[in-house]
Amino acid sequence: MTSIKEQAAISRLLSFLQDWDNAGKVTRSHILSNFIETNQGKTAPELEQEFSQGASLFLVRLTTWLRLTYMTGLCLEKLLKSIGIFLSAVSSNRYLIEFLEVGGILTLLEILGLEKIKEEDKKESIKLLQVIANSGRKYKELICESYGVRSIAEFLAKSKSEETQEEVQVLLDSLVHGNPKYQNQVYKGLIALLPSASPKAQQLSLQTLRTAQSIVGTTHPSIVDCVLNVLRTMHLEVQYEAIELIKDLANYDVCTVLLKGLVDLLIPSVKETSKLQPKILNDSTVLQLTAHLPVFLQQAAAAKAIGVLARSNTTLAEQMLHLRVVHSLMAAMGNMDHSNSQRQATLTLEYFVQLFPVVEEHVRKSMGEELYKLFLSNAEDLYMKIDSIQADILAANEVNVTRALNLSGLSNNNMSFYLGPPDQEQLAYITHFQDDMEGKE
Repeated sequence: MTSIKEQAAISRLLSFLQDWDNAGKVTRSHILSNFIETNQGKTAPELEQEFSQGASLFLVRLTTWLRLTYMTGLCLEKLLKSIGIFLSAVSSNRYLIEFLEVGGILTLLEILGLEKIKEEDKKESIKLLQVIANSGRKYKELICESYGVRSIAEFLAKSKSEETQEEVQVLLDSLVHGNPKYQNQVYKGLIALLPSASPKAQQLSLQTLRTAQSIVGTTHPSIVDCVLNVLRTMHLEVQYEAIELIKDLANYDVCTVLLKGLVDLLIPSVKETSKLQPKILNDSTVLQLTAHLPVFLQQAAAAKAIGVLARSNTTLAEQMLHLRVVHSLMAAMGNMDHSNSQRQATLTLEYFVQLFPVVEEHVRKSMGEELYKLFLSNAEDLYMKIDSIQADILAANEVNVTRALNLSGLSNNNMSFYLGPPDQEQLAYITHFQDDMEGKE
């Protein structure tokens, strides 16, 4: 026999559920607001007590209404917050299973892809997916098996709210931890985000990739090209994260490809730089255009990254010497179309000169005494002091310290990398400057 008190509680529950069933949109919105206000942070036992051991009866009504109305966006934020109270409650595994059994994960993922849904609603959907992912490995696997990584990554790339994008990063970070079956899928999804048009998405993807890379262990073949292409950004916060990831990748099997790629970026292809020629002839605002030409932004960032790597590990600096990094840095110093390329290349070359006497000797000989004195006096401001003739001398330099390095015992016999034949586009770039010099003479 139930007590009078229990009967009264059951009666209140049935009355509440009946009110919900008979309510219209406005009344249901008020019911949800009151539910959120009075039940936020409650545990599962407390919710059961509130609903006279019938909390699941209200949860099933919420999930049913969600499935019927989520495409319209009706009361969606309140509805998702209310479901979140159930799923995030302590000892809420029963509620979680009930939500998943009615296709809760697929519904949340579909919300992310709907154009008409507000950003705030999608953010609540992400928060619910966080709760599900944090509930254990099998739930992370369920999200991934529902093509969740693709949906979440696409939403991160398209989202216009930085706050929402940061919530997505938290979710992706959760999915890559404690998820051995699908961690590689998350890792690949993060790499696929690197070409995104959203700087915030790029920044957050790079941050999460550093974690994912350490968990996955092996590198994906496309990661080097993707990261190097990110260096074209004009956003310094993105560039910083890219260089931090480059520092990490230098410890993996892609180190050789990475170093060679960075050195190659110091001398842009003629195909890239020739895009400027019509603008130089026809447009007086070309200085504004060239200042942000992606290939020059990439050149400057590559010079900076090389300096960071060389200062962090002398062995990496030695490997880059055999890749003719000194020659390429001097060529970048001669790029009068982009002062930051000149500055970053000069600062990095200064370190190589200080570190290796043989480099100092070859650089002095190539520059000549006057230019070399300017270089030594203040490397950071050198780009403001050199004239066009000196810039052409730098761009057309033929410095090659590899032979001297071998004679001095700083050989690369222990380096397991292939340098390959000379890059024809780089040779064309050098010839272009040599022709300019001959014309001026």
